Amino acid sequence: MKKKLGLSLCGSYCTYETLFAAAEKLKEDYELIPIMSETAARTDSRFGTAAEHLRRLEALTGRKPVTSIAEAEPLGPKEPMDALLIAPCTGNTLGKLAHGLTDSCVAMAAKAHLRNGKPLVIAFSTNDGLSGSAENIARLLNRKNVYFVPFRQDDPVKKPCSLQADFSLLGDSVSAALQGKQLQPILVPLRP
Repeated sequence: MKKKLGLSLCGSYCTYETLFAAAEKLKEDYELIPIMSETAARTDSRFGTAAEHLRRLEALTGRKPVTSIAEAEPLGPKEPMDALLIAPCTGNTLGKLAHGLTDSCVAMAAKAHLRNGKPLVIAFSTNDGLSGSAENIARLLNRKNVYFVPFRQDDPVKKPCSLQADFSLLGDSVSAALQGKQLQPILVPLRP
């Protein structure tokens, strides 16, 4: 029987193509439980419509995505997962997680999941990772059962404060987290 892996998407729409490709590989090893933030579930962008992303996530997982706080709360006590992956995790959601705010379905899913003592894996994508979100990243690095997908600067010339997880390391990061380990190195080299 496959382990259950929650797959939570926030609104860093520019990463969705890479994420969906990586999620296809995750599907081989895990039963994916889809979760999409309220904002992502209703916002169209130049990277596609919300309806397209929801359809794609449902087709990938075979389940209707969780898109509300009420739907997310039972994921901890009634429908526990072995691990929860937030990919992409925006700076906004990083802040909520770092400060215990649960005003979105992704934050509620994380809270409900963490109370079971299971790993939360964060693959963030944020334009302010080396500025406004840096303190939140540092807070979460010291949190029990919270792990990061290794990350790098996204575009040091045009966006010097932007950080993004290496989505090719999602599977390895989840596997390490299930063993209680942070995949290393956490800071990976820039892409050539």
